[in-house]
Amino acid sequence: MEDIKILVVEDEEPIRKLIGKILSTQGMSVFQAANGSQCLGLMEKYDFDLIILDIMMGDISGYDVTKIIREQDIMTPIIFLSGKKEDEDIVKGLDVGADGYITKPFSPAVLCAQVKSQIKRKREILNKEAKTSILKRGPFTFDYASYRFFKDGVEIKLSSKETKLIKFFMENPHKVFSKEELYQNVWHETETDDNSIMVYIKYLRNKIEDVPSKPQYIKTLWGIGYEFDAD
Repeated sequence: MEDIKILVVEDEEPIRKLIGKILSTQGMSVFQAANGSQCLGLMEKYDFDLIILDIMMGDISGYDVTKIIREQDIMTPIIFLSGKKEDEDIVKGLDVGADGYITKPFSPAVLCAQVKSQIKRKREILNKEAKTSILKRGPFTFDYASYRFFKDGVEIKLSSKETKLIKFFMENPHKVFSKEELYQNVWHETETDDNSIMVYIKYLRNKIEDVPSKPQYIKTLWGIGYEFDAD
């Protein structure tokens, strides 16, 4: 498999090197991290095709690393590789966002098969999404493939939170959302921070509205919430 980058996160160096050797023989580029912090650091620098992740690590558990990755809307396939073999451990791993689970000791053939299968599946999904990756609402366009946002064909640069907010609005036009609902759906948290919502609504209006003080697209329904109307 060409141009495949795999990140192996494992605190036991011999196992980490063994996995690297196995996957390298399949033509894959293998990066290694000894703990969760190194994993997250490498993910800021590189786009990986798949992550092989241990659960029990010194600093951050594999469960928590996966939660952090998924909260950032990063859908890179994750395979847990762990000595925890109980059904409840496997179910928990899949529930937090892993795509596969392999127990130690592992079969090199099974490991390679799962890695190739997950990468193939992800590429098929991306190819399918690329064919229908453009969302249009009035003068606005959101490109799922590149996560870029346009108004009248001109790109508007947005922060990560602004991008998630406008994406959510465009996917749910003409619906009124309370601050609590926006926080749960965009921030993925249950405790609402009203100030954060108001600040990012203001930032977004300043970038997309013709007259931010008289918003046409992101409307406030006082005492209820916000509505996106691009018509």
